Amino acid sequence: MRMSELGGKEIIDVSSGERLGMIHEADLVVRPEDGAIAAILLPERRGWFRKPRGEVAIPWAAVRTIGSEMVIVELAAARLTSYS
Repeated sequence: MRMSELGGKEIIDVSSGERLGMIHEADLVVRPEDGAIAAILLPERRGWFRKPRGEVAIPWAAVRTIGSEMVIVELAAARLTSYS
């Protein structure tokens, strides 16, 4: 799958049903050793005006399925890790 195909998909946490954001807002963390995706970094939007307040790191292992309109992740199974 190409990155351009992922861009319009929404990320949903299956554990809580929470909408986490859109892929086009995210950055990908790529392991330089093998080029594999390690995590998705999404701006954390909370509060009244939904301004970015840090980042949420979603480990690639937490991705359960990529559908036609959304990416389903399970954050309860893979706790958030710091990527910088």
